Amino acid sequence: MANSLQAVLDSQKTEEAPKSNRGRKRARSASETRRSRQDTRLIGGHFSPDIARQIRILAAEEEMTVQALLEEALSDLFVKKGKKAIV
Repeated sequence: MANSLQAVLDSQKTEEAPKSNRGRKRARSASETRRSRQDTRLIGGHFSPDIARQIRILAAEEEMTVQALLEEALSDLFVKKGKKAIV
């Protein structure tokens, strides 16, 4: 008689294993988009870990989100470059 544990393992090999969604993000449909992100566009960049850490620290110290801090910084940049402040 075969080992019962081995029999279970052998039967599981023959069954199709369900695919895991762990680590994968599901694309959101337009109706699922967050309201705060409606009518907005993503602006991004790749920066060193030191810059990323510093902006998170500054945002925490100012009790602001990183996004709000970046918005303020971009507005200041626009004024510096002779453009109208958006914020």
